[in-house]
Amino acid sequence: MLYHAFDMQRSWLAGASALATAGAQAMQHPANPLGYFGASPLFASALEVFAHAAAPRGKPEFGLCDVVVDGQTLPVTERIEARKPFGQLKHFVHDGAKDAPKLLIVAPMSGHYATLLRGTVERMLPGHDVWITDWRDARNVPLDAGHFDLDDYIDYLIGWLEHIGPGAHMLAVCQPSVPSLAAAAVMAAQKHDCRPRTLTMMGGPIDTREAPTAVNQHATTRPYAWFEENVIATVPAWYPGAGRRVYPGFLQLAGFMSMNLGNHLMSHWEMFRHLVDGDGESADKTKEFYDEYRAVCDMTAEFYLETVDVVFQRHLLPKGEMMHRGERVDVGAIRDIALLAIEGERDDISGIGQTKAALTLATDLPDAKKKYLLAKSVGHYGIFNGRKWRDQIAPVVEKWMRAHAAT
Repeated sequence: MLYHAFDMQRSWLAGASALATAGAQAMQHPANPLGYFGASPLFASALEVFAHAAAPRGKPEFGLCDVVVDGQTLPVTERIEARKPFGQLKHFVHDGAKDAPKLLIVAPMSGHYATLLRGTVERMLPGHDVWITDWRDARNVPLDAGHFDLDDYIDYLIGWLEHIGPGAHMLAVCQPSVPSLAAAAVMAAQKHDCRPRTLTMMGGPIDTREAPTAVNQHATTRPYAWFEENVIATVPAWYPGAGRRVYPGFLQLAGFMSMNLGNHLMSHWEMFRHLVDGDGESADKTKEFYDEYRAVCDMTAEFYLETVDVVFQRHLLPKGEMMHRGERVDVGAIRDIALLAIEGERDDISGIGQTKAALTLATDLPDAKKKYLLAKSVGHYGIFNGRKWRDQIAPVVEKWMRAHAAT
């Protein structure tokens, strides 16, 4: 019933959004004399803000059409290099990347699409051969494709590193820091030829016992059974994944929005003010952010519940008790994969120390292959997007990869 109620509400809001858009356009039309008088500009701006907030959203596009390398503008082509039921390996191809370091960016499977990392990809494109994990919306994966859990996530990463070939670097943003570190440990224990040269973890919940945030507390103050009974829904019959049990993306979005409700309301108030003042450019920046932020997708129930259990409730990886296909994941097996842990000083999703814990777990890795960066005055989103990511954090990542380009 949860999914049915959401779809009904979304249909209603889609209609209301269309009407609000039409009303705003009519009031703002140059040929409408009433648009220049009284409160018409205020009403038109209010309708536009509502229309944007209520509009349904699908999977966004990366839209990265070109890149500047050594002063030359080169076209960028997106290619799907490998496909699996729950995700695909996307490759951004341009002529300037022929001899550049290979970089696999691991996007979160946490309710948003890989395009949330558009700014991450864009910043790394000029100097790297960039690949990214492009996860599918679980509600669109047919039941006969099987299930997807943490073991499968790790297997996907290993398989995609094999596809890219030896010498690649890996960068994990937020949630995938755990399976990425586990994949690196599994490959290190096997002395796998395609194990990454470096692994950069950004704002990841390696050990959520360190500086627990509201997100961590939400996952630990309720028993596992509560999540299974209250936040898992069945995909309705009109989707390709009909019958699949999922954690709906709209619930994840509602949780994140409620955590910072005041900030989100203020952002929309500022958007309204910009529209009233005729500052369309500033209003468009807010719209672009929320177009991405509100584009959500579902996760399989087994992956979501296992993440709650393994990462947030039992802390199995930092305890040395996490298993992969029946074998213990030993982070201590990492001896030649250089690890870089990055945290934001103002991160309200992953607290300070949670990502840094990975460096302590790699007991047999030389100190010269470990590095920690605390990004000052940076929140969770700012670690991988925005000016501070481009100007302060990305240069550290690039320097670290160059320093450890060879094993």
